[in-house]
Order: sequence, then C-alpha cells, then structure tokens
Amino acid sequence: MSQVAVLGAGSWGTALAVLLAPREPLLWDHRAERAAAVRASRQNERFLPGVHIPESVRIVEDLAAAIEAASTLVAAVPSHAMRDLARALARTPAAPREQVIVNVSKGLELGSRCRMSQVLASELPHPASSIVSLVGPSHAEEVARGMPTTVVVAGTDASVLKRTQELFTTEAFRVYTNPDLVGVELAVSLKNVIAIAAGICDGLGFGDNSRGALLTRGLAEMARLGLALGARMETFAGLAGLGDLVTTATSRHSRNRNLGEAIGKGHRLDAALADLGQVAEGVHTTRAAVELAQQHDIEMPIATQVHEILFRNKDPKVALRDLMLRAPKAETWSATRGAP
Repeated sequence: MSQVAVLGAGSWGTALAVLLAPREPLLWDHRAERAAAVRASRQNERFLPGVHIPESVRIVEDLAAAIEAASTLVAAVPSHAMRDLARALARTPAAPREQVIVNVSKGLELGSRCRMSQVLASELPHPASSIVSLVGPSHAEEVARGMPTTVVVAGTDASVLKRTQELFTTEAFRVYTNPDLVGVELAVSLKNVIAIAAGICDGLGFGDNSRGALLTRGLAEMARLGLALGARMETFAGLAGLGDLVTTATSRHSRNRNLGEAIGKGHRLDAALADLGQVAEGVHTTRAAVELAQQHDIEMPIATQVHEILFRNKDPKVALRDLMLRAPKAETWSATRGAP
C-alpha cells in the first residue's frame, strides 16, 4: 500500500505531490486526457507550468485504484467540489476505512456554509477524528520549488495530527499541529475574503496605509466570527490567521488578491473570474461568511462591503466611503462586550 494519494491535480495538489515525491505518492486527475499529458511531459502545464514532476509521483485517473492503494488521502479539490469527491470516496466499497483524510482546501461550502472537514465527515464512513486540515501561508508555486514554508495541521485526534505532521514535514516544509479545527478552517477561509478586499484597494491605487488598516481590521472581524462559532482567539494570531492573511493579501501569486485588483480596476466579477482562469475560493466564501455573520449577529463590515461589490455591483469607491464613515468606535473589544 502506498502511503499517500493526492486527490486533485490542480496547482496545490500537484505541488503537494512534488513535495511528497520521496514517498512515491499517487496523484489523481479526474480528466484522463490531462493525466496522460502530465504523465508524458512530467509537467502540469495547465496549473503549475515550469515545475518538474518526479518519476516517483504516479499520475492516475482511476479514483478507486488510487484510494484503495493509500493509507492517507489528501483531498485537494476546490471547496465547491469537495462534497462530490467525498461522495465518490464513500461509493468505493474496497477503500480501507482506517485512512487518514487530509483536507487542503480553504473555503466554506456555498449553501450549507460548512467547513471542509464538516463536508467530508458528513459524507464519509470514516470517523470524524480521522479528518484533518493541512493549511497555512503556502503558495503552490513556492512549495513546488522547495522554498521554505510553514503550515499547520488541525484536527481532534493528537495521534492523527502527529502522523500527518511526520508525513509532510521536510527540510523546506515545516508543519505545526493545532487542536482548534474550527478556528484554523475558518481563518484560512475568511482570509480569502479580506484578500479580495486588499486587491480591490490595490486596484484603486491605494497605498500601504490602506492595506495595513484593512488587514488589521479584517483580522479583527475574522476573529469575531470565529469566536462566535467556537474557535480560539489565539488561532487567528497564528499561521492560519495572521500568517495566511498577510501572504494571501499581498502576494502576486494570490488568486483572490488578483481577482480583487481586477475588480478595483473596473472589471465585473464574471469577467475577472474568466481572466483569472482558476478558482478564487473567496468568492463563494464571501457569500457564506456574510450569511454566517447574519445568522450569529456578528458585525463584519469589510466582508459585507466585499459582498456588495461582488454580487450587487456596488462601486468600490462608494464601499470604501461607507466603511470609513461608520460610527467611531474603540479598537479593543471582547466576546462579552461586543466588538467595534
């Protein structure tokens, strides 16, 4: 039995397969023609051009064969495809049920507002304790090229966390553990919304003052929602929170920031997504986050304005004015007193 199968051959799935190459992983692509092309060229030209995929990475298009052969499954599909993947896994009767399931997607499911571990747990016969999320400030382009990266794996079972930590840790990829699965998954999902806002500011031509304020206040509203849903405050100061927020909101590799920049320059959402050519998780997460905030009576002014811009064609300059002209408040806050 192979130690690991990466399910999803997008940029992140491919990068993780390259990272795990010494362990001879399987990399599953649901498109047979693309799998064949990657096998032949040893490159994923569509999603991760210029990165050589070692021969030790086996590229396959047979999902059943991939999951039956592995003791650890890495769910590396976008959040909107996670439930379909989980259902496909559940339909494979020969798959061993003692597998560890490692989610690496950062998003909330549209409609259900579920985190990815919740989606997987609701569909799979595996115990919920065997499902973890490996996330953090980690661009695929840099991980695949061996640039130093640090992430966090979150879950409810310490032995599963340790096993996952040992599987993924290399001299260039350091993994910390965290028992706050709720907080970690919410943090890496909500930061995509703030990254879109940061890109909008860049598109409007604003500077460092604007970005610094946006990231700080964005982190505050991420934490407010997280606390309301049972997360720990310190998680938002860690890799999944502050670390991933800064990386995603400032990098040229960030799809969500780049999407926001295009919108700040006057492009509509559909056109900006078409130009991007890949999934920007923050779009669906913006809807889910605003719905969760309304459900739990949590104020998220930045996410709300991003929602208005994306889905109601609000002028970004008007959205900024509305943010700046909110009633003056104190910066500090607590879960019991409410929040500014």
